[in-house]
Amino acid sequence: MLTADKVKTLTTLDPTGLAQFLQASGYSGQRFSEAKFLGITNGGQFCYSVTFPDESGTGEVETSKVFLAYDHVNDSVTADI
Repeated sequence: MLTADKVKTLTTLDPTGLAQFLQASGYSGQRFSEAKFLGITNGGQFCYSVTFPDESGTGEVETSKVFLAYDHVNDSVTADI
C-alpha cells in the first residue's frame, strides 16, 4: 500500500535524494542543483523538475525531469530520467 508517509517522502525529496534513487536504479554521476516536485503522472509516477549545470562547461543551467515509480508489491522505488 502507498501510505501517507511514503507519499510525503516521495513528494519532498531534495536533489541529493533524487540522485540517490537514480544511482540505485543504475544511473551514475547525477548531480542536481535544484529539485521541484511537479505532481503525479497519469501512470502513477512521481515527477520532479531538476536543474543542473551544463555538462559541456558553458556555464548554462539545464532542466530535465526525473520520474519515480513506486512498486507496492516489493515496497521499492525506481527512478528514471
